[in-house]
Amino acid sequence: MGIEDILLHDETIFKNINAFNPDYMPENYNFRDSQMEAMAMSIRPALKDGRPVNSVVLGACATGKTTAIRKVFEMVENTSDKIFCCYINCQLHTTRFGIFSQIHKKIFGHQPPETGVPFSRIYQKIMKYLSDENKALLVAFDDVDYLFQNQHANKIFYDILRAYEEYVGVKTGLFAILSDFEFRFALDKNVNTVFIPHEIVFQPYTRSEILNILTDRARAGFYEGVISEDIIEDITDYTLDSGDLRVGIDLLRVCGNIAEANASKSVEKKHLDEAMDKNLSINLFEAVKSLNDTEIALLKIIASNKKILNAGELSELFLEDEEVSYATFNRTLEKLEFLRLIDTKFTGKGVRGNSRQIILRFDPEDVNKCIL
Repeated sequence: MGIEDILLHDETIFKNINAFNPDYMPENYNFRDSQMEAMAMSIRPALKDGRPVNSVVLGACATGKTTAIRKVFEMVENTSDKIFCCYINCQLHTTRFGIFSQIHKKIFGHQPPETGVPFSRIYQKIMKYLSDENKALLVAFDDVDYLFQNQHANKIFYDILRAYEEYVGVKTGLFAILSDFEFRFALDKNVNTVFIPHEIVFQPYTRSEILNILTDRARAGFYEGVISEDIIEDITDYTLDSGDLRVGIDLLRVCGNIAEANASKSVEKKHLDEAMDKNLSINLFEAVKSLNDTEIALLKIIASNKKILNAGELSELFLEDEEVSYATFNRTLEKLEFLRLIDTKFTGKGVRGNSRQIILRFDPEDVNKCIL
């Protein structure tokens, strides 16, 4: 099939290609009932003229945190007008003005002017409206750690959580969504005294849960008979190994695109093999791109050694080159494992406790190319 045929061919195996998009809201959202119930319990006081309970929503990437928040917020907005639920992606909005512009938009239906209006006037307008109308505000900060990278988190948290001190009757709360709880230690004391959160944990999906989710997504996205159970089983295994549900959902889409490009009416094993090769390269590049200099230095040492190092040997090599603590080494190693760049295998007792082998999950040459 030529390029023109690919572009103009009107037959498709996709019933709804948007079902494979990152922001797709599935009709059936399973395996997160307990977490969504916990979120609802945090919001419930605001529906009875109280203040929402601050919460930290913890879990690794692609464990359903964002979808759960959006689902619960949608339910709240469909059943009550007593609370504004504002979701903010902190990768996109990191400044104080930018975040309160999103809150302004949620409440008033439009963003304030970008110039000519001081922040204090926007803040006053928001809080005075909440006070006068007896409305509560709950803000969900997704990927909240990005606010700490720009050193804006403490001021933004303070602005929201202590608004009641200046505006009588204002009821505000926060949902902080992130992968670990370390950010609490970066909060100022005067913020921590009012931000005492309830913890809601999203555990990684099990294999059977991943299979169920991918099967539902395939049914929503493909016509009947396009993709077999065996192919979905293979994608499930690959997804489980990657540790990221988004990998599996994207593989479904890529497999479909490759099948269509080859004028096939079904997804075959060869299409999956080609999609996995492409996906592996993309995942490696994206993971390496997210590392800081210290993390890259550790990855370089792992990739440049021909033998498999244990954690003790690796720490000695790393600490010789980098002026960091052993605790920093451990945190850096954990991040590389979290990003699925390495695996660790326990081999018995070592000098510092359980000894671990450090296993690179990619070809060292490919890793070094991405670093360069």
